[in-house]
Amino acid sequence: MELKIAGMLLIGYLLGSIPSGVWIGKIFYGKDIRQYGSGNMGTTNTFRVLGKKAGIIVLLMDMLKGTLAACQPYLFDVRINVLIIGCAAVIGHVFPIFARFKGGKAVATSAGILLAYNPFFFLIAWIIFLTALYLSSMVSIASMVGMTLITLLSFFVFKDNILTIIALILTIFIFYRHKGNLKRIREGNENIVHFGLYYQHLKKQHKL
Repeated sequence: MELKIAGMLLIGYLLGSIPSGVWIGKIFYGKDIRQYGSGNMGTTNTFRVLGKKAGIIVLLMDMLKGTLAACQPYLFDVRINVLIIGCAAVIGHVFPIFARFKGGKAVATSAGILLAYNPFFFLIAWIIFLTALYLSSMVSIASMVGMTLITLLSFFVFKDNILTIIALILTIFIFYRHKGNLKRIREGNENIVHFGLYYQHLKKQHKL
């Protein structure tokens, strides 16, 4: 049993370590996205540097890493909470062995873990994220607000102690990974997407 769990954790980490944005950029666009935009290898910077098509592909790949990692206990018939195994993919995404241990912010990969654990809650999380994105026009705010609300819902509504603990840890970690974004938000120069109410407001004010 212990060897199986160790193996699943290793596989989860290696799955998470796949630098989707870097590989898609280099193979199909001849660009290393870490040298453009925010310098991050995640979904948001992929959208910004390579466009919508590449961004959607990287989003799905990053989510799939978390889902596949978390599904291992089902596949190998091991009695362990899938969230624990899924977290190995988050560690891999943030500290990827295939990209010199400099990775992304793990939002999409965390969502993929939730899909494997509770598909209904996953849909709720996406609605929260898209609503926050529509209101703020900032992926960073949508990510932090989304994780915060997921933590609160898991505790007060779903009453899932394990999910609450892991969601809280991920929330703290995602806030830490977004410390640069928080600074830019305070200074009023955070990157925004061409979507949502705040974008429309800035457009009307001729600030774009």
